[in-house]
Amino acid sequence: MIIGVAREIKTNENRVALVPAGAEVLVGDGHTVLVEAGAGLGSGFADAAYEDIGAKKAAHARAVWAEADMILKVKEPISPEWSLMRPGQTVFTYFHFAASEELTRAVVQSGCVAIAYETVQLASGELPLLTPMSEVAGRMAVQEGAKYLEAVTGGSGILLGGVPGVLPAEVLVIGGGVVGTNAARMAAGLGASVTLLDLSLERLRYLADVMPANVKLLYSNRRNLLDQLAKADLVIGAVLVPGTKAPKLVRREDLKAMKPGSVVVDVSVDQGGCIETIRPTTHENPTYTVDGVVHYGVANMPAAVPRTSTLALTNATLPYARRLARDGWRGACRGDHALMLGLNVVESKVVYPGVAEAFGLPLVDPQGLV
Repeated sequence: MIIGVAREIKTNENRVALVPAGAEVLVGDGHTVLVEAGAGLGSGFADAAYEDIGAKKAAHARAVWAEADMILKVKEPISPEWSLMRPGQTVFTYFHFAASEELTRAVVQSGCVAIAYETVQLASGELPLLTPMSEVAGRMAVQEGAKYLEAVTGGSGILLGGVPGVLPAEVLVIGGGVVGTNAARMAAGLGASVTLLDLSLERLRYLADVMPANVKLLYSNRRNLLDQLAKADLVIGAVLVPGTKAPKLVRREDLKAMKPGSVVVDVSVDQGGCIETIRPTTHENPTYTVDGVVHYGVANMPAAVPRTSTLALTNATLPYARRLARDGWRGACRGDHALMLGLNVVESKVVYPGVAEAFGLPLVDPQGLV
């Protein structure tokens, strides 16, 4: 199989879908790995590092897309790439279809097979290809929140951990999954007073055993959320419903009850966000203010630490990429139910319920297509 790795072209996206060590494994399996020139530079991997292990270099993205049977990416294809997708090609990346009807329809029209990292799901419910970036994003959410609490960036001027004699900041984390857990731990480690909301009593019981003493756990309902919003200096949105839009838990009118200069970081923005007033921003222009509350909505947060993120992502995706390359998408999905759940669009048919529901599109059972 010819496996293509194109350079990411989303604004300030410096990750790459495959590190040289991963390319070496695929070449060793007997596949051809075609890497666009400069694809790894943002993560610290020179073209020579790929060529030295037997990968081939392509001068431009069009050549990669034209030749590859399977494309490995980090972020969803954006508009300049839509015309490059084609029938018979497998595209394996983060898609987050439910957040973009335009992207969804472009992929449907292309006829390619779209396998989304974020919906590959184990029997345990774990999302193994979302987990590493969720870990990064959860930790980064606290770093970014702490920065934008500074007065020079528009925040209220509060130090997250306080100092002796001065109380620390109040941090509210909405959601106790991988993002929320990592955010809570990071904030607690910096000395903040943290409250984490979640709907699952089972999850809250687990977190009670593993969280530091300065993390308070609270059942998530509308009243508890409003009470905590009024106290919070930093709010981290960490809500995920796999493959579909995040619910809007924090409404526009709720911002009026929040402290002036408080900060919201909505990590679920790439799924539409759990804060009604959030919209996607970039690393170049990461924040804006609504009703006195600073909003941070960067949809590819881990791109700011591409070396760490790229290594973590390849660690998780490589076993699945090897399976897809060895068996083709049909054989791989027949043999691995987790990968079957990763199928979102197959040859112009929407096969993932959350995507079909988001845009009123017909839903096809993938079992009949593999």
